[in-house]
Amino acid sequence: MRILIVEDDADTSQFIARGLAELGHQVVTSGDGRDGLFQATDGGFDAMVVDRMLPGLDGLGLVRALRAAGNTTPVLMLTAVSGIADRVEGLEGGADDYLGKPFAFSELAARLHALGRRPSASQEPARLIAGDIVLDLHRRTVTRTGRKVVLQPREFTLLAELMRHPGRIMTRTMLLERVWDFDFDPKTNIVETHLSRLRSKLNAGFDSDPIETVRGAGYLIRDGG
Repeated sequence: MRILIVEDDADTSQFIARGLAELGHQVVTSGDGRDGLFQATDGGFDAMVVDRMLPGLDGLGLVRALRAAGNTTPVLMLTAVSGIADRVEGLEGGADDYLGKPFAFSELAARLHALGRRPSASQEPARLIAGDIVLDLHRRTVTRTGRKVVLQPREFTLLAELMRHPGRIMTRTMLLERVWDFDFDPKTNIVETHLSRLRSKLNAGFDSDPIETVRGAGYLIRDGG
């Protein structure tokens, strides 16, 4: 894989870069948030390792800017602040995984490998369709009966996950894993809150709700809208 490391601590950056290079990866490094954003926007990376605290532009701001621009490169965020609230904020901001410092290189490498196994946009259809809803994965747009629906990045990802499996029940645990990359229960109503916001935006001006809550089981999006 071609991996971008955005880390201002030279020792940490060199440690990660050396280890990844030994595994056969092509590595590019940056020590500044703004430069890292420029490098990432320039494109061509299969994954990124981004430190939360960076000069110029912090890691969270960098990832948010990437997602707002439609860049979906998987991001593993590093942080010395590893409380649940901080992990939630980072994942909410668009990071795909989170790793607290200090960390074992073997775990970092395994997490990057897992991110690299995910289907890329080129392996998926450009558009997902469920009833009267059309979601464009490349343009990061959503329409319902041709009317544009503006969603936040995590709402978009949540809808996309439901639309990849129309008519199939997606449990809360499945959504936590696939949309937020949580391998733990954050003990919050994060799924329910985002579904409520998604429904509010998706159903504005419509009488029907395409997302069904299956009590005690999970959620599904109806193929017929």
